[in-house]
Amino acid sequence: MKRTSIKTPLIASLLTLALGGGLVLNTVQAADMGHDTVTVGGQTMLPSKDIVDNAVNSADHTTLVAAVKAAGLVDTLKGKGPFTVFAPVNSAFTALPAGTVDTLLKPANKATLTHLLTYHVVAGKLDMMTLAEKIRAGGGKAELTTVAGGKLWAMMNGPHNITIKDEKGDVADITTYDVYQSNGVIQVIDKVLMPKS
Repeated sequence: MKRTSIKTPLIASLLTLALGGGLVLNTVQAADMGHDTVTVGGQTMLPSKDIVDNAVNSADHTTLVAAVKAAGLVDTLKGKGPFTVFAPVNSAFTALPAGTVDTLLKPANKATLTHLLTYHVVAGKLDMMTLAEKIRAGGGKAELTTVAGGKLWAMMNGPHNITIKDEKGDVADITTYDVYQSNGVIQVIDKVLMPKS
């Protein structure tokens, strides 16, 4: 899949009010892991680093890091995994009702924030090829179980694009595929995935 330059910020409904910058995607060969690396927020996302260590270095992931810290998920996402993280861009969160992010980040709402964040995480390393195979095997739809215990559904949108549907029926496009980490992979999406409850 071609990696392109797209304007993007990252995770805010679970994540915080980062000002939206650009997500510049460049491909370079990572000899140590055999995967392409991607530059996000001005920093290279190294496949030899874990999900948290890469996110901490990205200016576009400050909201994600703040939310992960607020939810107490740093150790989990630094764990062995592997994990697949469907990571919404910050602009996806500007569509949320005013005050949603501030409310989620309050200590009293830690359980709700944790549930929302872990709803974006699936156990296993689901790169684009693996997702496409699961979709074909499922007759056009692959059901995924999140770490939160909820369900997501992956579907093809044309021959080379995959969408993710949440439990409320909303659909997010994967805008950047296969950002490899030492303990999994990040798939960047354009909407916040919402569980039923």
